[in-house]
Amino acid sequence: MKNAFQQRSHEDVVDLIAASPLALMVSTCSEGFHMTPLPMLADTDAEGSLVRLVGHMALRNPQVAVLQRHPRAHFLFLGPHGYVSPALLSDRTRAPTWNYAVARVEADVHFQPDNNDAALRRLVTRLEDGKPDAWSVEEMGARYEQLAGHVIAFDAEVREVEATFKLGQDERPDVFRDILAGLGSSELTRWMERFDQRED
Repeated sequence: MKNAFQQRSHEDVVDLIAASPLALMVSTCSEGFHMTPLPMLADTDAEGSLVRLVGHMALRNPQVAVLQRHPRAHFLFLGPHGYVSPALLSDRTRAPTWNYAVARVEADVHFQPDNNDAALRRLVTRLEDGKPDAWSVEEMGARYEQLAGHVIAFDAEVREVEATFKLGQDERPDVFRDILAGLGSSELTRWMERFDQRED
């Protein structure tokens, strides 16, 4: 039986990563856990399924050496989320809850030092897209090459994706409407509306 909070399509996960690209990359070794927040970009196959994450990290980060020895990592993408108080509802007998969208990606990390420039430019282009006065790496001048030498690009080949979209799908229609009204216009309410498939 399908969980009500699962993704409905590959597009749900890809859109979540695009909207919330900062991931917590977690890896383990004999010394324990290592965690680094990193902006990531998603590559998909012809069917739109997530197949690869692309990013970069500082060479001085000790997690680089860990991943060179043990290349498996988990990436946690936390999308829009928020506390839902019963004070928002007409029916105040309801329990408080937390609505959220999250994706967990298990992947094998392959460092690509020859791709530093391409990875950095791709990320900048993606994050500057649509800005009225978009910035480009050329504006850094000689500093760009200097700073680019202190990072290392990587591809993370996806092994498994698990996503949870707990966005009020289990609420009664009247309760769901109260939550939307109480939260107001936000990224969270837009995702709640996206996943609302109730007839009323």
